[in-house]
Amino acid sequence: MPTGNPTPNVPTGNPSRSPSGSPQSQQGALSSDGSVDPHSTIYWAQSNLTLKTTQPLATLTVELRIAQTGGVQNTGYWQTLPANWFAVTVQDQGGALIYRWTLKPGCTVPPGQHVFAAQYNHATGPRDPRDDTYRADASDSDGALAVGGHLSSPR
Repeated sequence: MPTGNPTPNVPTGNPSRSPSGSPQSQQGALSSDGSVDPHSTIYWAQSNLTLKTTQPLATLTVELRIAQTGGVQNTGYWQTLPANWFAVTVQDQGGALIYRWTLKPGCTVPPGQHVFAAQYNHATGPRDPRDDTYRADASDSDGALAVGGHLSSPR
């Protein structure tokens, strides 16, 4: 069941950025790791974003961008937090399949480790994830947070 105030905090300020202008894999209480699941096959893949937070998050938007490398089509998604806490959209836009989870008002992400997964078919053969990216924008009691990066190959 959702916890927290009915009106979540709104992110303010500018998150710290790397010299390239993109979010880093860690900021404040929030850290991240994105990778292609090792159980992916030559036909199908799953990309995982693992977020760790040491503070409750009042807002959270997660985005996984899977580059259109041929035949990339949505086959599903999941997250370890309750499904009814999020509005989820999947769009094929700008050469990528974009999965977006937005925390609903009144819900608070508890401290801990949380996984967001995007599943998709792709053209037969090995798929290079070098153009696949992730981003998470959140807020906690200290303000706005942003993490992001590229998805790494299966481990």
